[in-house]
Amino acid sequence: MRGHGTHADKPYHLHAKHMYNLDRMKYLRVKLPIFVFTCFSIGVVVLVYVVIFQQRKIAST
Repeated sequence: MRGHGTHADKPYHLHAKHMYNLDRMKYLRVKLPIFVFTCFSIGVVVLVYVVIFQQRKIAST
């Protein structure tokens, strides 16, 4: 039985110092603003949904 992170997995294992090379990412000026906008939009939509849900819940009682 092989454990996690054995030497046999070495070619497929990414070390933490190589995982987040944002300066080497292609199209960084396009991808990063889209990612930030998407995360912000999801946060706003969830908050708006929660407020509407709570108001409907209070109005029905």
